Amino acid sequence: MSSWLLMGLPGVAYLTGISDAGWTAIGLAAGTYINWLIVAKRIRRYSQHIGAVTVPDFFSRRFGEKKHILTAMAAILIIVFFVPYTASGFAACGKLFGTLFGMDYHVAMIISAIVIVGYTATGASTTDLVQSIVMSIALVVVLVFGVSKAGGVGAVVENAQSMSGYLSMTATYDPESGKSATYSLLKILSTAAWGLGYFGMPHILLRFMAIEDDRKLKTSRRIATIWVVISMFIAVVIGVVGSAMVKNGAMGALADKETIMPKIA
Repeated sequence: MSSWLLMGLPGVAYLTGISDAGWTAIGLAAGTYINWLIVAKRIRRYSQHIGAVTVPDFFSRRFGEKKHILTAMAAILIIVFFVPYTASGFAACGKLFGTLFGMDYHVAMIISAIVIVGYTATGASTTDLVQSIVMSIALVVVLVFGVSKAGGVGAVVENAQSMSGYLSMTATYDPESGKSATYSLLKILSTAAWGLGYFGMPHILLRFMAIEDDRKLKTSRRIATIWVVISMFIAVVIGVVGSAMVKNGAMGALADKETIMPKIA
């Protein structure tokens, strides 16, 4: 929940309405809760029992593997899939600072990469807490400011209702034709299935393994789920608000829909 939450999710809602963004958010909220409920306690206790500190190390120790084949396989998989994952984060930072401050995209991306790698090395859990606070404040401030510039809640709702399928969870708005398209059951299930990805994300599993006291798991699960639900809801609404701002001339048309939030900022 970082660059995608602040840029990708509002961008989808801005462009096609709430169905695509909404079902994604529902799937991710469910995935967050179930992951905490099923995986967190088990991997926390088992990793402590066998002395594992990384996911590859966990697999190796869990199955008593001496040749470290599982370790190597897990490490390779993480590297392969984390290259595009990490690159997308750096790209989002380039867009963010380029939009906010007019910086060159590549310069902003390189500076962001250096900063991100630097603060990650200081301890990810601490920086996660700081990031979540900053992101929460940013989401609320941008939402309130955007609604005021769009002409109020009524103007935002009126604009959304004027676009066929924009506020529907079973249809989506097509910006090219200006008409709605059916959002099929297959699409709903496929989009909601984003939440399944959480069960294999190494950086999330590592957070579970590093929990100080497994008696805090229930409280942690509640905090995580509530934060995710609220932050994704606001992000989707920001996309809807941005559409109203463009419609009433408070903001120019966007060449890149993912820049909707930094444009409002």
